[in-house]
Amino acid sequence: MKAPASRRALRFVLLVGVMSFFADFTYEGARAIVGPYLGLLGASGTAVGIVSGLGEGAGYGLRLVSGRAADRTRWYWPIAIVGYVVQMVSVPALALARTWPAAAVLLVVERVGRAVRNPPRDVMLSHAGKEMGGYGWTFGLHEALDQFGAVLGPLAMAAILARHLEYRVAFAALAIPALVTLAILTVARVLYPRPEAFEPPAPHVQYDDGLPRVFWIYLAGAALVSAGYADFPLVAFHFQRTGSVPQVWVPFVYAIAMAAGGLGSLAFGRLFDRIGLRVLLPLTALSALFAPLVFLGGFSDAVAGGALWGLGMGVHESIVPAAVAPMVPPERRATAYGIFTAGYGLSWLLGSALIGWLYDLHVTAAVAVSVVLQLAALPFLVLASRRMDSEAG
Repeated sequence: MKAPASRRALRFVLLVGVMSFFADFTYEGARAIVGPYLGLLGASGTAVGIVSGLGEGAGYGLRLVSGRAADRTRWYWPIAIVGYVVQMVSVPALALARTWPAAAVLLVVERVGRAVRNPPRDVMLSHAGKEMGGYGWTFGLHEALDQFGAVLGPLAMAAILARHLEYRVAFAALAIPALVTLAILTVARVLYPRPEAFEPPAPHVQYDDGLPRVFWIYLAGAALVSAGYADFPLVAFHFQRTGSVPQVWVPFVYAIAMAAGGLGSLAFGRLFDRIGLRVLLPLTALSALFAPLVFLGGFSDAVAGGALWGLGMGVHESIVPAAVAPMVPPERRATAYGIFTAGYGLSWLLGSALIGWLYDLHVTAAVAVSVVLQLAALPFLVLASRRMDSEAG
């Protein structure tokens, strides 16, 4: 007897979530230690900020291309598979880097792989979310599994560094979860060849400008948040430079951040299904405090700031696909994800470069810009929330 569609959809989400667990174990484990690694290879604070921003810019900006390609071809699985393979190969290859520019290239390539695979994967999850009865719960559950992989990856890196004190050994060890990711990807492709079948065809909705105005308002708010979010390699670079967090403890701080993001994704995903975008208002105001804590405080402040950083990052990344899905018709969804994340990534690139440059000039200036940019997003999120509520009513 065939399982009900809702149960099959849940199994699909869980399988993709486990795959994302190992994927995040791999690349978030690398991100937890790559800041100090770049510093040891001779990179400056400005270089770390630019490399981080360039990677995120590529990682988000290229989703515009993969999103449109997925919508036009409906090749959701092939495009996602290419992205996963590129990403999972580039991370262990960091063990072979001998200069910081070489490591920087691999970091950007890893983000490119993530850019290719995310829009089609999110569209497949959104189809399952329709069957499960809640986009927030679907993407929150997936993000939680994703983030818990991001907890264990940094912890594994911390254990390796504590034992060997060798970054190359740590990066090489990440080949194991990378291979597990690709194995689960193969299983998911075989068991669920057409996830779009979870969602019945909906009447086509045509907007004058292609996408609704609420989409662009929400994008403006999310872009301001991303511009103010200092990437973790710069945060870890600061820990190494100032000694506020001992080297061995840096991956632990990142693991705490990822745990906060995973738990927050579950809770805020459920809340999103009930109250909509309003859930982001207190979260955005609270998470803006991460910058003064991690850059201006001592060890305990850095840990608290890292938790706020992870909470904001995890929840925003799970709410973005959940919020965009009901804004646009299914046949435009991958394109919408691509456009949204392209703007998000461009803002990340510019913001990271600016914050990294200001960091080298004066840490307080970098902190002030980070906080102001994030708080400036609140009016846009309020307006987007009101429009979504009025349209739902």
